Amino acid sequence: ILGQQGMKLALGLNTISPRIGGGLIQGEKGSAKSTAVRALQGLLPEIEVVRDCPFHCEPHDKAHFCEECRENLKPMAARRPVPFVNLPIGATEDRLLGTLDIEHAIQQGRRRFQPGLLAQAHRGILYIDEVNLLNDHLVDAMLDAAAMGVNVVERDGISVQHAASFILVGTMNPEEGELRPQLLDRFALSVPA
Repeated sequence: ILGQQGMKLALGLNTISPRIGGGLIQGEKGSAKSTAVRALQGLLPEIEVVRDCPFHCEPHDKAHFCEECRENLKPMAARRPVPFVNLPIGATEDRLLGTLDIEHAIQQGRRRFQPGLLAQAHRGILYIDEVNLLNDHLVDAMLDAAAMGVNVVERDGISVQHAASFILVGTMNPEEGELRPQLLDRFALSVPA
């Protein structure tokens, strides 16, 4: 199946069964790749999360709670749309993985973790437009987290680990460069737009 039908099928299959392993959509500029991916969020049902949890912890899965949710004696449940996170090509490693919350450290005198894009994408979709142009160090960090289902951050005097399970969706224009083989292997489905 080629074109729009193949693109819709690949996205639909990944939302039905995220364990498929993501999707890569290849096509020329103007072939509606990004539009199709962004429309995906509106088709998905809301998910149940622990209210105000930056990691989208599932209220009934206490074994996988983040540190904040474990400390909360009575976590309240809330419903919210499936997270849709766009990983910009120029993102830093700190923005992707998370880092020390400098503002909190200065104001409160205590260290606190500021979640990154992987935390925001947990239980949702991590979208990379022009994935073939993404910096190698970001690719490696993202692939590590995706393979383990966990993001581990140890830097700036903090040591944090949180769940990082997401559907990886990338788009690319083959005319702008090749995709690294280890990243291409990460996408279970690759379809032309």
